[in-house]
Amino acid sequence: MKKITFLFILFPLLILAQADFDKGEKLFREGKYEQAQIVFENFVKENPSNLKAIEYLGDIAGHNESWDKAIGYYKKLKELKPSEANYYYKYGGSLGMKAKEVNKFVALGMIGEVRESFEKAITLNPKHIEARWALVMLYLQLPGIIGGSESKAIKYSNELLKLSPVDGYLSRGQIEEYFERYPSAETQYKKAIAAGSTKTGGQMLANLYKNKMKPPNPRRGNF
Repeated sequence: MKKITFLFILFPLLILAQADFDKGEKLFREGKYEQAQIVFENFVKENPSNLKAIEYLGDIAGHNESWDKAIGYYKKLKELKPSEANYYYKYGGSLGMKAKEVNKFVALGMIGEVRESFEKAITLNPKHIEARWALVMLYLQLPGIIGGSESKAIKYSNELLKLSPVDGYLSRGQIEEYFERYPSAETQYKKAIAAGSTKTGGQMLANLYKNKMKPPNPRRGNF
């Protein structure tokens, strides 16, 4: 009888908690991040191990470019569920964004953990596309003396190509564009468009023509 009574007491509390979570989720999806943050912060006080609510708070912090807060939330998620690839990816991404804001000497000490976080995401989820994209851009943007590598960027681009032709062509286009091999970048973006990336591929190609090279002559039928 005591057990049944306890369940009757607990059930309304669970319903109220779920209603609060649903409210926060709705606000988040509507882009009302400040309001959603308040709801989720209150929810997490009562449910400190709720993974999704903590993730929403991390995402809101990231949206607001509050990188220290985002790093804290994603670090907690890694500790609560170390088998989830996305938590390592988001942690690495937030850490990388933080590294851009600090001085170069501090940033140097953060790069290794950024890279390891993306690699861990791929280990946990071999099909993780976003982590590979992050590694492509990381190896492109790092100076060679601290780990930058075109060959490693190409390695992850080739892995993307096997998982998703669109992402493979787009990432290879980014590599070619970074090294100012513009005709080759143009070819990769056109392949991405042909593979189905009409919006993103089209925008990258348009930006290439606008900022780096002249577009082909329409009369020649090259576009």
